Amino acid sequence: MPLDAIFLTALRNELDERLRGMKIDKIQQPEQDQIVLALRGYGASPRLLISAGTGDARLHLTAASFENPMSPPMFCMLLRKHLTGAKIKSITQPPLERSADIALDCVDALGEPCEKHLILELMGRYSNIILTDRDMLIIDCLRRVDATMSEKRQVLPGLYYRLPPIQDKSDPLAVTPESFDTLLASAPGDRAADKWLVDSFTGLSPLICRELVFRACGETDRRVAALRAADGAALRRAFLVLTDDVLAGRFAPVMLLDGEGKPSDFSYTAISQYGAALRQETAESFSALLDAFYTRRFTMERMRQRSQSLTKSIKNACDRVQRKLISQREELRQTAGRERLRELGDILTAQLHLLKKGMAVFRTTDFYADDGHEIDIRLDPLKTPQQNAAKYYKDYTKARNAETILTEQIALGEKELEYLKSVLEEIGRAESERDLAEIRQELAQTGYVRVQKTGKKDKTPEAVPMRFASTSGLTIRAGRNNIQNETLTHRLAYKTDVWLHAQKIPGSHVIVSANGQEPDEAALGEAAAIAAFFSQARESSKVPVDCTLVKYVKKIPGGRPGMVTYTDYRTIIASPDEELVKRLQVK
Repeated sequence: MPLDAIFLTALRNELDERLRGMKIDKIQQPEQDQIVLALRGYGASPRLLISAGTGDARLHLTAASFENPMSPPMFCMLLRKHLTGAKIKSITQPPLERSADIALDCVDALGEPCEKHLILELMGRYSNIILTDRDMLIIDCLRRVDATMSEKRQVLPGLYYRLPPIQDKSDPLAVTPESFDTLLASAPGDRAADKWLVDSFTGLSPLICRELVFRACGETDRRVAALRAADGAALRRAFLVLTDDVLAGRFAPVMLLDGEGKPSDFSYTAISQYGAALRQETAESFSALLDAFYTRRFTMERMRQRSQSLTKSIKNACDRVQRKLISQREELRQTAGRERLRELGDILTAQLHLLKKGMAVFRTTDFYADDGHEIDIRLDPLKTPQQNAAKYYKDYTKARNAETILTEQIALGEKELEYLKSVLEEIGRAESERDLAEIRQELAQTGYVRVQKTGKKDKTPEAVPMRFASTSGLTIRAGRNNIQNETLTHRLAYKTDVWLHAQKIPGSHVIVSANGQEPDEAALGEAAAIAAFFSQARESSKVPVDCTLVKYVKKIPGGRPGMVTYTDYRTIIASPDEELVKRLQVK
């Protein structure tokens, strides 16, 4: 994921041309290390995302929507105070540095025009967002750096902003053929060629350095000594071609996709080192490239991290239920021989006159057997004959009752396991903190987690089911979790609406509203595709989806949220289609 200085140069050129003159309308801080600026101007209202995260530092326009936290962080409030209504004057970049300076025309507290700078340092774990005045005096920053954290450079309110220390590397855009040959001749022979390029030239990512070596000699694993002897001139040519393209502004936003079509890497130039292992795709812009690469990838990763405790709790509960079911099924299997206990009791009762207290074994004819063979019946020497017979009847009654109870308990356990799997599936589909909050609430209601009482009233707004519009204009809704599924099906939907759900697997309840009319087949197919996509079978190519009227869907008495039975249904085979879901969804 090489957002290096040259990639940032291409991105800055694009953003400066697109955003210059636009005004900042709204400011969000959806995550601790993310700022979103809602802009307006020229008949457009794009959103600029700025991330100072360790593994995803970047800035780009985004089509994604973000939720505000319960209360805005202090840095967000400060930015709103200083920058709301500000006009973007320019976006500049220090030469071959992974930082950008957004110059802004603002109005101060007295209504006087002033200039401020929003400086973005996109340097891995040292990334930062810094607000300064016209004279580069720091007003505040996302991450404050004091003398205990860095002796060389402090970033604190009241100090003047200084660029990070310059690295002891050569400027690749100023290199001549002669100077390149000199540097290559003095490089350690046992050094990997791509590592030497990374350590010698500023602004080049490891991906680009490997690509240069590959372009020179057809492989990426080449030592300097071997390269110097055979392919030094080829490496120089590849290097100078790249720098010429950079100086001329010839950039191409390239996405690298794996065999499943998932984003794997990106660059500002064509990448050939992976051969057929990765497929290349050119994006319409660098912002579109970064938005496609990061937004879903890191949203899913963030949600996975935030949901770890919930996932662990539910998986532990699943394990407990499964162990309990195994034990109960074994006990139930053992009750299958209960009739033999009654038969042995009958045999002893019929021959009490032959029994004596103190006998450990009684050998007699088994009159229940077709051939009337003899059997040995174990007895308790401390019990009387009548007590031994009664013990076999008691064990028979106990086994018969156990079968009834175990059958009920196993059925309840299987339903509980089905419910827990549905919760795991909805955790995997959670897209925001609000979704996770609803799942926590559901689990607290069902007793699987304990909610810490803080004394504060929960102000989290209630999430609403997802809404879609079919091609024919019908409204389609889908629950995000079990509570929403239950609300949607049993409170919001009309009896004449159509209900859909992936067959026999956890997933969303989907409702098609047609005002009492029968929906067209195209709308039902689209709703079935939505139900298939928001189910445990999302990665499958074909998913059976059951379809019936809401009036035939019944809540299981005493069942967990979202658990239903239904009748009078037909099954539609649907394909989970993410593009279709995105196209039909109403934000």
